[in-house]
Amino acid sequence: MTLYNKIGEGYNHTRRADPFITSELLKLLEPLPQGNYLDIGCGTGNYLEAFTKKGLLFYGADPSEKMLAEARLKISGDRLICSAAEKLPFDSNSFDGCTAVLTLHHWQNLDAGLSEICRVLKTGAKFVMFSFCPEQMRGYWLHHYFPRMIEESGRQLPHRTEMAERLTQAGFKKTEMHPYFIKSDLSDHFLYSYKFEPARYLDPQVRQNISSFRTFCSVDELNNGIQKLEQDITSGEFDKIQKNYSNNLGDYLFISSQK
Repeated sequence: MTLYNKIGEGYNHTRRADPFITSELLKLLEPLPQGNYLDIGCGTGNYLEAFTKKGLLFYGADPSEKMLAEARLKISGDRLICSAAEKLPFDSNSFDGCTAVLTLHHWQNLDAGLSEICRVLKTGAKFVMFSFCPEQMRGYWLHHYFPRMIEESGRQLPHRTEMAERLTQAGFKKTEMHPYFIKSDLSDHFLYSYKFEPARYLDPQVRQNISSFRTFCSVDELNNGIQKLEQDITSGEFDKIQKNYSNNLGDYLFISSQK
C-alpha cells in the first residue's frame, strides 16, 4: 500500500487498460449483464473503467487511497472501497465473479486473500487473474541486466503448480492457466511490457511506475544494469541476449478459478 501511495501520482501515464487483456479477462469471467462483480486491487481504475464501459456492474477494492483518488475521476465513488484483499468488507456470497490484474504479488498474505475472495463469491462464480509465476520471470531478458530484482520479484508468488494447489486450499474447485506472450501493441506498460523495446527501460519515468524497479532494484544494480543495457543496445549485442531468453512458458498468465 505504501509503495502505491507513492507512485499513484502519474501512474496513468504508462498504465492503461490493454484491449486484448481486457477482452481475455472477460472471456474467462463470462459475466452476465445483471451480475455484480469485483475488481480486486483495482488501483487507479483502468481495467475497472474498461469493464464498466462494457455495460457491467463492477465494484473496485484497493488499499491505496491515492490510487482510489485517481479511480474516482473515472468511476462512481460509491463503487470504490479502500480495502486489502485479505479483509474484504462484503458479505459472503455477494459477487458473481472477481478479477485481479497484476495485484497478487502485492498482497500481504496470499492465502488469506484467496480465501476472502472465495468467501465473497457465489457458488459457481469465477475468479480471473492476470499475473505471473517465478519460472516465467527467469525467462525475461531483464534477468540478464537486473538479476537480483527479477529473482526477488519472482519470489513474491508461488510456482504454477503451487499456485493451483493454494487456490484449491482456499476453496476453489477448478483452476485453469493460460500463458500470455507480450504483444507489440500492448498499451499497459507493466514490468516486461517493453520486451521488444529495450531502450524504453533507459527512461526514468518508465521505471518510476514499475514496482519491481522501485522495490527490488538497488541503486548499484540499477546503474550497472542500465549502463550495460545501453551499451548492448548500441553495439547490437542485445539481439543475441534477447534470443537466448526465448522460451515457450509465456511472459504472464491468465488464471481462472471457479468456486
